Amino acid sequence: MNLNAWQIYKRLLSYLKPYLGFFLLSIFGYILYALTQTAFAVLMERIVAEMDAPSASAYIYLPLAIISITVARGVGGFIGTYCLDRVAFSIVNELRGQIFSSILQLPRQKYLQHDSGHYLAILIYNVEQVTAATTSAVRTLIREGATVIGLIGYLFYLNWQLSLLFFAASPFIALVISYASKRFRRLAKNMQNSVADITHRATESLQGNEVVKTYGGYDSELLKFQQASEDFKRQSLKMTVTASLNSPIVQFLVSSALALLVFVALYPGLMQPMAASEFIAFLITAGLIAKPLRALTEINGPLQRGITAAKSVFEVIDFSGEKDTGSIDISRAAGKLEFKNVNFSYAEELVLKDINFTVNAGETVALVGRSGSGKSTLANLLPRFFDLSSGEILLDEVPLQQYKLDSLREQIGIVNQQVVLFADSIKANIAYGSLSAKSDAQVQQALEIANASEFVEKLPQGIETQLSEKGLMLSGGQRQRLAIARAVLKDAPVLILDEATSALDNHSERYIQQALERVMQNRTTLVIAHRLSTVKNADIILVMDNGEIVERGNHQQLLQQNGLYAQLYQQGFEEESAVSESCETNS
Repeated sequence: MNLNAWQIYKRLLSYLKPYLGFFLLSIFGYILYALTQTAFAVLMERIVAEMDAPSASAYIYLPLAIISITVARGVGGFIGTYCLDRVAFSIVNELRGQIFSSILQLPRQKYLQHDSGHYLAILIYNVEQVTAATTSAVRTLIREGATVIGLIGYLFYLNWQLSLLFFAASPFIALVISYASKRFRRLAKNMQNSVADITHRATESLQGNEVVKTYGGYDSELLKFQQASEDFKRQSLKMTVTASLNSPIVQFLVSSALALLVFVALYPGLMQPMAASEFIAFLITAGLIAKPLRALTEINGPLQRGITAAKSVFEVIDFSGEKDTGSIDISRAAGKLEFKNVNFSYAEELVLKDINFTVNAGETVALVGRSGSGKSTLANLLPRFFDLSSGEILLDEVPLQQYKLDSLREQIGIVNQQVVLFADSIKANIAYGSLSAKSDAQVQQALEIANASEFVEKLPQGIETQLSEKGLMLSGGQRQRLAIARAVLKDAPVLILDEATSALDNHSERYIQQALERVMQNRTTLVIAHRLSTVKNADIILVMDNGEIVERGNHQQLLQQNGLYAQLYQQGFEEESAVSESCETNS
C-alpha cells in the first residue's frame, strides 16, 4: 500500500461515518468555543469605546457580556471535547479490533517474517499515535482553526489593508510547516521501529527468562534493551527539537508581521488614522491570533506521527488472510491421508522434496530424522498452516484445498512439543475455542485419559484453577498432559503428535504413552518423535533427511536395512529403550 498523507488521513476519517452525529456536535461545540474568542475582541473594542463615550446601560450589559462569553466558552469546550473523545476512542477501539483480527488470521509466513514485538508495537504504540491524531490533533485543528478564521474575519472587518499586511508572513509560515511535516513523518517512522525493537527485546527476554538466568545472559540482554531504548530516546529528542524549533520560528514570523503592522499604523502619513478603540481592538485581535496559530503549528508533530502510525496500521489490516478457497464441509473424516509428489519451498529454499506416502484410516505413521530434516514442516502442511509449492495432499481422496479451512482443521488434533496454555482456568484451556460447549464430565474424562486428573484434583479449585501465563505454575509434564487432554476432548479423526512426550520424564511418559495408545486407536496418527516408545509400534516409519524420505518400513525392517534409522537408533533410541525396559521390569 503506497498512500500519501492525505489519502491515509482520509481513510482514517472514513471511520467517522457511524459516529457522524457526535462528530458534528463536537464541531458545533468547538465553533461556539471559537466564537467566544472573537466575541472577546469585539467586547474589548466596546469597552474602550464606552470609556471614551459611556452609555447609560454600559455598566450592566458589558459585565453580563463577559459572563455570557465565559459560560458559552465552557459549554462549547465541554461539548466539543466529550463528543470528539467519544468518537476518537470508538474509532481506536474499532481499529484495534481490526488489527488483532487481522493478526490472528495472518498466514504462517507472516509470523515468520516479523517477530511478535513488531505486531505488538502496532497494536499498542501505533494505535496510541493514531489516538493522538484523532483526538488532540483534530480538537486543535477544529477549535483553533475556527478561532483563527473568526479572528481573521474580524481583522478584515476592522481594516482590510492592515490585515493583508499582517498576513504577509503566511508563505514563510507555510514553508516552515511543510519542512517540519516531512521531518516529523520520517522521525515518526524511526520511532515506531524503535518501539517495535524495544517490545521485541523485552518479550524475548521475559519469555526466555530461565535461559537468561541459567546462562548468565543478564548483561547482554540488558545491553540489547538499553541500545533499543537509547535509539528510541535519540529519535524522540530529534522529534522534540523539530517541534521546539517549529513553534518559536512561527511565533517569530507572526511577531514580525505584528511589529510591521504597528510600524505602518503609527508612521505618520502612511495610512488613514483609525479610531483608538478600533486600533486597540485590531492589536488585541492580532495578538489573540498568535496563540491558536502556534497551537495549529504544534499539531503537526502528533498529526504526522498519527498519519505514519495509521499507515502501518492499515498495512496490517489490509494483509491478506489465509486463503480459504475450499467449498466442502465435512462432519467427520475417515482419516485416509495421501501425499503425492509434495514439494514445499520457503524463502526460495526447497524444504520438502517429492514426498510420497499413504496412510490408511486408523493407521499410525512415524516421522523420524535429524533436527531440520523437515518433519514438523511436513506435519504443518496437514492443517494448511503452509500451502504446497507443488503436488497435493488428500484427505479421504479429496485435496485439502477443496475443504473449507475451519472444516478441515476440525478433523485434526495437535499436541506440540511447545505447549500453549492461556492465562485462564484449566477447564477453559482444555475446552478451548470450539470445544467450549463441552461439559465438565467430558473435561474430566479427557483428563483421566491423559492421566492428568491425578494432579488436577489436588489443585485448590480443581478444573477451575486459574493458570498463570503459559501455565508456568505447572511442571513441563503436567502442561504436556493438559495439552494431550485438549486433543482427547477434541476427538478428531486425525491426530498429530509433534514430540508430544518430549517434556516428560520416563516415569510420566509411561503413563502418557498408555493414554496416547488409547487415544490413537481408530485414528490416523502422525507421530514426530525421538523416543523409541512412540515410534516402534507405528504401522510405518518414514525416515527423513534434508527434506526427503530416505527410508520407510516398520521398526524391524529399518533396523535390518542398517541405514540412517539404525544410526539414529544406536545414537539415542537404544539408551532410551533400555531405560523403558528397566521401568517396565520394576513395575
